[in-house]
Amino acid sequence: MSFKNIMRDLRDVKGGLGCSSRRGMDVKYWLHRSRSYIAPDVAPPNEVVEQGQWANLPPELLLDIIQRVEKSETSWPARRVVVFCASVCKSWREVTKEIVKTPEECGRLTFPISLKQPGPRDSPIQCFIKRDRATSSYRLYFGLTPSEDESDKLLLVAKRIRRPTSTDFVISFVADEFSRASKAYVGKLRSNFLGTKFSAYDSQPPNDAIIQRSGSLSRRSHAKLVPRRVSAFNYNIAAISYELNVLRSRGPRRMHCVVHSIPVASLQEGGKAPTPTCLQSSFNEKSSRSPIPKGKERVSSFSSSDLSLPPVSAASFEEALVLKNKAPRWHEQLQCWCLNFKGRVTVASVKNFQLVASVDPSHNISAAEQERVLLQFGKIGKDIFTMDYMFPLSAFQAFAICLSSFDTKPACE
Repeated sequence: MSFKNIMRDLRDVKGGLGCSSRRGMDVKYWLHRSRSYIAPDVAPPNEVVEQGQWANLPPELLLDIIQRVEKSETSWPARRVVVFCASVCKSWREVTKEIVKTPEECGRLTFPISLKQPGPRDSPIQCFIKRDRATSSYRLYFGLTPSEDESDKLLLVAKRIRRPTSTDFVISFVADEFSRASKAYVGKLRSNFLGTKFSAYDSQPPNDAIIQRSGSLSRRSHAKLVPRRVSAFNYNIAAISYELNVLRSRGPRRMHCVVHSIPVASLQEGGKAPTPTCLQSSFNEKSSRSPIPKGKERVSSFSSSDLSLPPVSAASFEEALVLKNKAPRWHEQLQCWCLNFKGRVTVASVKNFQLVASVDPSHNISAAEQERVLLQFGKIGKDIFTMDYMFPLSAFQAFAICLSSFDTKPACE
């Protein structure tokens, strides 16, 4: 029997798929809910997991099957076969998680946590963004360009929310769930009044060690202040700023990005960037089970932004990574500023940019590494933009930086 027939049988089996919990462990429910969910990372606590007939396969045979499937399916939509393996039951999920490597190692996106892990070192992961002006939403898809049948893999969705003094871009796994109390909430981007400075927030720290250190302390210190059904924390992971150009005499936009969650040492040979291994449940899932103390009902008016935490660094003594936009050159014949996007950008726009590392010579980072484009963003259609990123940035971090380019900046251009 071929591997395609094996996976077809898995989809046809109803009662023997194993875990069919309310969090979407059933394959059909997972596919029906949204294409943005790639696979669940953890099973719900205090819930009995029933193992079906597929869990009784010999471990050697199971390992061989999943290894061959993972090796043969390299990109979406064929990559979803690997997800089916992880959705069968607990034993299949554990084996699949052991075999599937991080994007840095294999250059592939598989589970939701892949979107918060650093990209590959050698070649960028190529994505594109669709802008919907009617709903003020931005969708990040995996792939070179949009397909004709609209079967592209949806990775992340952002919705712009204008406020009197700022603009928020709320980022989610799902196209219609932007509440901070939702399990699909990923993070947000907030701008100042002029749209020249932005702060990117993550719903969880980028490092599992930081999660373990800060989890218990944070829960004790904020146990009585966290409102029910509201996500408790937003970790400041990056700051993006645009230089003012009121007289419009200095050319295109000038960006400056400080990624607090990534140390500059990650660009050195053998350097490592923070790599979370699982998505953490929001704080309110634990705190909401306990009743609210008497006399504390009025704290429900607090917003989650009031509980935002200081910038997160992989190590407090390490210097954060700083990015700057690559300076364009003036083209005499075209009479415009130009950058080499290697065919990935086809339309001139003020939003187009390339980001490279801005490092001090004392950091002992090679010149080639300093010239490497870590993130590029550009326009290819009326409302379609390409986004290519690589190590040490993750898809979520790159998407948040690109969203800052969509906000209006009359004082910068």
